[in-house]
Amino acid sequence: MKLLDSRRVFVVFNYLFLGALALLCLFPLVHTLALSFSASAAADAGRVTIWPVQFTTAAYEYAFTNPQFLRSFGTSIERVVLGVTVNMVLTILVAYPLSKAPGVLRGRTAYVWFFVITMLFAAGLVPTYMVVQATGLLDSIWALILPKAVPVFNVILLLNFFRSLPKELEEAAFVDGAGHWTVLLRIYLPLSKPALATITLFTIVAHWNSWFDGIIYMNSPEHYPLQSYLQTLVVQDSLSVRSLNEMDLLQEVSNRTYKAAQIFLAALPVLAVYPFLQRYFIKGINLGSVKG
Repeated sequence: MKLLDSRRVFVVFNYLFLGALALLCLFPLVHTLALSFSASAAADAGRVTIWPVQFTTAAYEYAFTNPQFLRSFGTSIERVVLGVTVNMVLTILVAYPLSKAPGVLRGRTAYVWFFVITMLFAAGLVPTYMVVQATGLLDSIWALILPKAVPVFNVILLLNFFRSLPKELEEAAFVDGAGHWTVLLRIYLPLSKPALATITLFTIVAHWNSWFDGIIYMNSPEHYPLQSYLQTLVVQDSLSVRSLNEMDLLQEVSNRTYKAAQIFLAALPVLAVYPFLQRYFIKGINLGSVKG
């Protein structure tokens, strides 16, 4: 009886603790959303918490007329489309042969250690910058994509998922005359939807939220992706990234509501994609992390 009561107390405490953590995570997003829809006077006076005060959409109207914001938004969209395509193709092409037994792929263990070492011991910022500069990628969209073209963590996740698939399917396909490309495209990939959806979500979020490489590899603010632009705008509050048009707009709209609107618009694409991939998330993570 005492064990049952202590179990019940533990469950109630867990619910309360996790609920409090969820509220702490949601509060900044809800506060930013409320701030973006509030009047400038209320925002500047600090009267906005989780509900808009004197509801207005002026900050969003001004955000959509800011050419720098729209240009950075377009750069981020281009980065996500190109980056996810490159990352997924290379991840699949690397994970498939590494998922085979050492007898099938000669030197498999050495290849696996090669990729793991690059994950554990990165070259560092300066050598990476020198490579990007020497290859002529500076100030181009490929400087944000090619240095991270093969995410090793995602390769290991997909590799383990491939190894969990029944070998009989592959053997039956080989008996029927299929090659490795047929096995990969017609058997492995259709059966790996949870892992592929999980890795796609990881890749989208990584490319969309990355801001530091944009500041390092782009020579002018006009080429910044959205997160780099917002970082300079919100954290550094630099006037150099503001256009003359934006300075005129800020005379009519509060700086706080204007920033909040841009931050929420930047978070919106990931919030829109996540529900469609979430149902694969737990299965993809569990099956992809079973074996080493």
